[in-house]
Amino acid sequence: MTKKVQAAVLVAPGRYEVQEFDRPKLPDGSLLMEMELSGICGTDKHTYQGETKQYAGTPAETDTPFPIIQGHENVGIISEITLGAAANLEFYGKPLKVGDRIAMCPDVVCGTCYECKHVMGYVWCEHSRAYGNSYSSAEWPYLMGGWSEQMFIRPDTFVYKVPSGLSPKAAVLVELMACAASLDKLKEFSSMSHEGMNSADTVVVIGNGPLGLLHVAKADMMGAGQIISTDFSETRLAFAKRMGADVTMNVSQTTSEERIALVKKLTGGRGADVVLHMANTPRSFVEGIEMLKRGGMMLEMGNFADTGEVSLNVHRHICSKNIRLIGITNHPSTGYGPALTLMERHADRYPFEEMVTHQYTLADADRAMHMSMDTTSLKVAMAPNGFVN
Repeated sequence: MTKKVQAAVLVAPGRYEVQEFDRPKLPDGSLLMEMELSGICGTDKHTYQGETKQYAGTPAETDTPFPIIQGHENVGIISEITLGAAANLEFYGKPLKVGDRIAMCPDVVCGTCYECKHVMGYVWCEHSRAYGNSYSSAEWPYLMGGWSEQMFIRPDTFVYKVPSGLSPKAAVLVELMACAASLDKLKEFSSMSHEGMNSADTVVVIGNGPLGLLHVAKADMMGAGQIISTDFSETRLAFAKRMGADVTMNVSQTTSEERIALVKKLTGGRGADVVLHMANTPRSFVEGIEMLKRGGMMLEMGNFADTGEVSLNVHRHICSKNIRLIGITNHPSTGYGPALTLMERHADRYPFEEMVTHQYTLADADRAMHMSMDTTSLKVAMAPNGFVN
C-alpha cells in the first residue's frame, strides 16, 4: 500500500501545483476513496477566478481557504475502510466494503443548529463546511477534495452506494442530479391555485451547462409540456435537445426582446409557467422574469457564488406579475438516492455518460479548468488515477 498520495492543489486563484501528501491514518468511522472522477463545478470556476465568497449574507458565509484541493462532485472506489464506516456510514444503512463504488454529498453539517433541526434534507447548516471548498490542504487530513488520487471521507459525511447499473461517468453527475430536486420543490406548489409546476407546463431553462441540462431531463421526466432552452453554446443547446428540450435559442444570435417574444408566441401570449435560471450570471435574471406568465414561478439556482448585482423594478417585475420567485442555494442530502435511481432507470433514454466530454489527469488541472469554461465542453472531469472509459 503506497504511503504517498498526489493531488492537484490550487495554491492561489489561477495557480495549480501537483503536490504529494502522506496517506492519512483512518480514525474509526472514516474511509479512503480511490478517486475515479471528480466533476468541475461552476463553484470551482468561481474559486479559480478568485470569486471565493459563498453563502453570502448568511451565518454560513465563507471564503475559500488556500491552498485547497478542489473537487466536490465525486465518485470512486473504497480503498480502505474502518469497521465503523463499514457498518454505519452509508446514508441508507447499506453495509460498505473495500471495492464498493460510492458517491458523497460534499456538505458536512453540525446536526445541532436551528437549520439542521428544522429544514428537512436541505443542508443549510449555519456551520456547514464542504469538501473541495472549505478545507485547506495545509491542515490534516489534507485530502478533502476529489482532485486527488485518494480522498479522505469523514465519519460525519453523507455517503451513497452507487447502483451497479451506473457507470462512473454517469455517477459523477449525481450531485447535480440531486440539485434537480429543486423541481420537486416546485411541484409542491402545484397543490395551490395552479402555481408551481404542473403536468404539460411550459418550462424555460436559462443556462444549459450540466446543471441546466439535468434540469431539462428532470423536467421532461416530470411531464413538462414543452421545454425551451437558452444558452450561448450550440454544443450545449444540441445536447439539450437530446435531454428533452423542444425549442432552443442561442443568446449570442438573438436579442433578449426576441427571446421573450418567442416564449410569448409559443405560449399563446401568456408566457412560461416556470423559468429555471441556471446561468451563473445575474445578467439574464430579469429576462427570465419577463418570460414568465402572470402568476408564474421562477427558480434561481445559477448564482451560487456572488457574481454581482442586477436592477429590477419591484412593481413591474414582482408585484404586478404576481410571480413566485424561489431561490435555492443547495441540494438536499435526501436527494441522492432518488437521483441515483432515476439515472439508472432512465439511462437508456438520456445520454448521461456522454455529458462527460473531457477528462484530465492531475498534471493538467489548469487545462481542465480552462476547458470547463469552453463553450464546446459539457461536464469536464478530473481523473486522478487515469482516464475512465
